[in-house]
This record gives sequence, structure tokens and C-alpha cells, in this order.
Amino acid sequence: MSINPRRRLAAAVTAAAAALALTVGTAAGLPAAAASHTSTVAATQSAIPFTGQPANPGQATDPGQGGQSSGLGQGNGGSAGITPGNGTSPGGNAQSPNTGQGSNGSTQQEASPASAEESTGVVLIDTQLGYENAEAAGTGIVLSKDGLVLTNNDVIADSTKIAVTVATTGKTYEASVVGSDSTKDVAVLRLKDASNLQPATIDEDSVDVGDDVTAVGNSEGQGQLQAADGTVTDLGASVTTTAQGTEDSETLGDMIEVQADIVSGDSGGALLDDQGEVVGMNTAASSGAPVVTGFAIPIETALTTAESIIDGQQTSTNTIGYPAFLGIGVQQDSQSTQSGQGSQSIQPGDGNSNSQSGQSGQSGSTSQTAGAVVAGVYEDTPAAEAGLTAGDTITQIGSTQITDGTALSSAIAEHKPGDTVSMSWTDADGQSHTAEVTLTEGPAA
Repeated sequence: MSINPRRRLAAAVTAAAAALALTVGTAAGLPAAAASHTSTVAATQSAIPFTGQPANPGQATDPGQGGQSSGLGQGNGGSAGITPGNGTSPGGNAQSPNTGQGSNGSTQQEASPASAEESTGVVLIDTQLGYENAEAAGTGIVLSKDGLVLTNNDVIADSTKIAVTVATTGKTYEASVVGSDSTKDVAVLRLKDASNLQPATIDEDSVDVGDDVTAVGNSEGQGQLQAADGTVTDLGASVTTTAQGTEDSETLGDMIEVQADIVSGDSGGALLDDQGEVVGMNTAASSGAPVVTGFAIPIETALTTAESIIDGQQTSTNTIGYPAFLGIGVQQDSQSTQSGQGSQSIQPGDGNSNSQSGQSGQSGSTSQTAGAVVAGVYEDTPAAEAGLTAGDTITQIGSTQITDGTALSSAIAEHKPGDTVSMSWTDADGQSHTAEVTLTEGPAA
């Protein structure tokens, strides 16, 4: 199967597994398309948009330290994870075959075009990551006739525009994010002006080891649903991602493990039982071995998270709607020093839940003022309108003192798009400034 060499996977996973969303473009670093519209970024540094998502529990205080977080979000680069079905994406150099034979002599069926019955209630998702000059592809499951769709958070993370195509009709809808939870890798979309859709049939019984299943998804992001037959091999499995690009490592537990030809692009798709009912949501798969091992979130687990999002229940880990957005990239000290000394990295697009390693050997001083150092400013954003430029240090949001990027993240996360806040900063010459800024809607969390 040929694949676009520019495609990359959402995240590498330990034990040779990977999250399954696909992305095309230059998602790592300062977006190519936006680069000419931002203030100068320090040499060899990069930045992606900062929306102010709060730090997840268990994450290192400084995102540059690469501490644990929870979320299978989109990302690029990273450490030595092996990515399925893509021999060119950073972090992996093996291409997973579509068929093969395991060490125990077992064989695996190659995925084939999904039938009309298998496609019912399953949709194709295409997203634009406007601040990263990239596009992504994945899959979703229709929950309601009026257009509620369940998918993985990693399918829509950092997106600025989402299009959803109903596989059985070919009709495409504009979609918005109802909410998402990166720690559970669940997101809910709302299709604009949708009606009379055919929802997927949800299984009311539990799945057992040995059951026959079929994974349906937008394999390799080719815009056509594929069906991969397989067998449930384990329940309660655990999958841990390794930090890659804009994503920190994360663990998902209680997963359904299957032996099926699940590949990148299948993320958010339906795992069907032999009755054609949904028992899970495809999320991750192995690579580098003849027989692919896939992992799916049990559908009842995904629906529990989805229902709380639909009901608007705010938790410590989810985001309802879109996050507030200032419009900057944030430079972060890995040693959390007030002087700005030490190894530096760039605070990524959603604040802290998606950490990106920077130039870990590069030291120097960019500011003697405690605060969040601005690495870049995006055009036509609140930060740009306020006059912020690269090298400025944000010291206060409202009544909250800002000591670093993490504090800025938490302060912005307390607000919603449309809120007006007072912001204070110090420029590179040591001059103090204060302005009122109205936060806008950021990319999906």
C-alpha cells in the first residue's frame, strides 16, 4: 500500500504501538504558513500556538522536562517509537505490512473495503491545523441523528477546521468540537445542519476474548472506509505512548486488544462485533511485526466520557468547546529558573498537556524577569493586537502573577473565549506594559 511520505502519526507508543491519527504537513515547529506573520523567534527555536490548557496531573512542572501527562494527542518527532504503516514518519523506520505470519504461525487478513453495513454510522474526518500548516485524517462514530459524532481526541487536537463525511451518503458537513478529554483520548463533534443521520448500533453486551471483531476506519487517510477482520486477544490491556512532537507520553488502561490489521487513519473508528454492533473505538496499533496488534477503547468507557462532555460537565481533564487563545508561542526554561538561564524548550499549542522538546543543549539568557517568555506572536490574534513581540516576558494576567509558561497556561485556562483580561509584560529593554486583551477561540484542545 503506497502512502504519502509527508504523512506522520499522532504519537509513538511503547511496546511498538502507536496512536492512529494521520497528519500531513509541517506540524512540528513554527507553522511554515504562519512564519512570515509572526514576530522573530530566537535562532533554532520554534513555537506552536499556546492556548492555555492547564497542566495535566502527573506532568512535570516544566514542560521542557518531558514529564508524564495523559493524552494520545497529535505530535511529530520524538523518541524511538515505531510507527505503523509509515516508514518515513519521524520516530519510526519500519513499515507495517498488511498481511503477515506471527511467530506462532498465525496469519492476519488484509483489510478490505468496508461493506455498506459495516460503514453504517461511521464517518471520515479531515481536519486543518491552521497554526501548524498541516492537515489530519481520522474516523468517527455517529451517535445521534442530528449529528453528534464520537472520535479520538488525537484526531481533532490542534485543529482549526473540521470536515466530516458520512461514508454511506458521501455528504460532507462542517463540524465543531463539543468538547474533548485528552487524558481519555475522547472527543465529541457536532455536525452543522445535520439531520436524519443513521447512528451506529452500540453493543449492549460485553466482548470476550476469542470473539470475532472487525475494525472499520479511514485507513491511511485515503478517504475510503476499510474493514479489518480479527479476534479479541485480551481485555484490560494498557497502552503507553512515548513523547513525540507536541505530545507527552500517556497511558490508557482497560483497552480491548485485538489481532487485526488496524493502521494509521483508523483512529476514532468502530470496532464491530460479529453482529455489526460497536464494541470499541479504534485508538492504537502495533507496528514492525508481521501480525498487527490493535487497541480499542471499550465503547461504554468512551460513551461515559462523551456523555459528560455533551452534558457540559466540566472536569479537571476535559475542555468544553474550544479553549481561550492569546495567540503566542511560549519559551520555557527546563530548569525553571527566574533568570531565563538553562536549557530551553517551547511551550506547545495547548499549554502543558502536549509538551514539545526544544534545543535541550542550548543555554543562554533571554530575560532577567520572572514570567513566561514569548517565543513568537501569531498575526491577527489578541497578543498581536496588544503589541506583544518575541522576547517579551508576560508577568501578570488579571490579578495572577505569572512566573513561567505553566502559570500562564493555568491563568488563561481559567477564562473562556471572549473574556477580556488585563495583561502585563516587560519588553526586551526592560520597559513595563499593560493592556486589556480579549481572548479569542483557540484550536481544539
